[in-house]
Amino acid sequence: MKNCLKVLIVASESSPFVKSGGLGDVVGSLPKALRAQGVDVRVVIPRHRSIKDNTMYGVEYLGEFPVHLFWRTQQAKILVKPGEVPVYFIENDFYFGRDTLYGYGDDNERFAFFGKAVLDMMAMLDFYPDVLHCNDWQTGPVCMYLKEIYRKMIYYADIKTLFTIHNLQYQGNFNKNTMDLLGVSYDCYQNGNIEFYDDVSYMKMGLIYADKISTVSQTYAKEIQQWQYGYGMDGILRSRSNDLYGIINGIDFHIHNPATDTRIPVCYDVDHLDGKAENKRLLKERLGLEQREVPLIAMITRLADQKGVDILSDVFDALMQRDVQFVLLGTGEPRFEHLFRTFQDRYPNKVSANLFFDETLAQQIYAGADMFLMPSLFEPCGLGQMFSLRYGTIPIARKTGGLADTITHYNEQTQQGNGFLFETYDANGLLWAVDQALSVYRKGKDAWTPVVKNAMACDYSWTNSAYAYIQLYESL
Repeated sequence: MKNCLKVLIVASESSPFVKSGGLGDVVGSLPKALRAQGVDVRVVIPRHRSIKDNTMYGVEYLGEFPVHLFWRTQQAKILVKPGEVPVYFIENDFYFGRDTLYGYGDDNERFAFFGKAVLDMMAMLDFYPDVLHCNDWQTGPVCMYLKEIYRKMIYYADIKTLFTIHNLQYQGNFNKNTMDLLGVSYDCYQNGNIEFYDDVSYMKMGLIYADKISTVSQTYAKEIQQWQYGYGMDGILRSRSNDLYGIINGIDFHIHNPATDTRIPVCYDVDHLDGKAENKRLLKERLGLEQREVPLIAMITRLADQKGVDILSDVFDALMQRDVQFVLLGTGEPRFEHLFRTFQDRYPNKVSANLFFDETLAQQIYAGADMFLMPSLFEPCGLGQMFSLRYGTIPIARKTGGLADTITHYNEQTQQGNGFLFETYDANGLLWAVDQALSVYRKGKDAWTPVVKNAMACDYSWTNSAYAYIQLYESL
């Protein structure tokens, strides 16, 4: 490698193998951009049972070793998929041979095992990175074990850690009996390093023990130091504000390219937008929506309060009084799934509620819709708005987190901006932003095309973000 920097990215999921959300997308994309800039980067994740078999061709078995937790000893098998970015898998069916990734009563034990196995694996491979880049609460124990136990060993002494927060709301907080299985001194709990309101917090382990902390947008880095967004961790983050950095995520511009994307019916680019109109027609045909020239508003999301579904539901009937059509793709809380089934029944020619997830349909929605709704209560980074911008589908979003960092409210007079923003988290603000977008759209192609071209000209590829990560690694 032209750069001697060695980085091991530690996470609980990674695309294309397994993902539950944006974390998997990031871990699947960032390493390729780092490798392109000369970093010796590798990835390690658990070998979840739900990993798709077709992604595991060519995987090699490297060896195994015992991992000791309290009274239980379990074997960690190490597999690797060689390639541009080597990906290691820690296999143990007792912990990871389950239907879903998270949400089990022994998640504390599962990810303590994973953390120890990651550190022991490095000795087996004789690969000691300059930086361990840990992601979200599942990897907090890696930072803690390195400082409390492994740092005393010569080969581990100089390894630095970066801990990235992808969503502070999910913290991995467990009963304090977790101390027994961790196998570290009770001082770690009593001195407050890992104690969080009488629990043991894996997120707090990362925030306290990592050498530096990052999160996935500059605005979110500021927001999480406030009590409204800090979920009890804001004081810790303020105390470490000099070590806290915001680096916006990116998307893979090669895969997500409307000019070459084989998942959409008609390819197009910024100079030939007729293809986008044809994608809209074909999308409506697929979804059974009436073929009329009206704005098509899309939402691809997890159905939860955080995503603004509650304020959207408050004004949905008012939205349907506008001459628009609406398509939803996603799953989530049963009450919201029921609500959107009801909306579809109420407005059969105007609403298509697809309560599942289908990656190909998602791409066809990005390519075929006119507008993309993200009314989030908070959004650490958000990838949906980046995909929609890439495909010329104009985001309508709340000004928070990564949405604030990637979307600029469109000004008709100057023709500057790439979307429509509202600030206060309420239903009226959301409806106001929608009306702003509809006002421009209804003035015709000459008025709407400039904002579409602005959107498609945005560069939210990984190149710039990877460079920012490299600077952060090197500062460590």
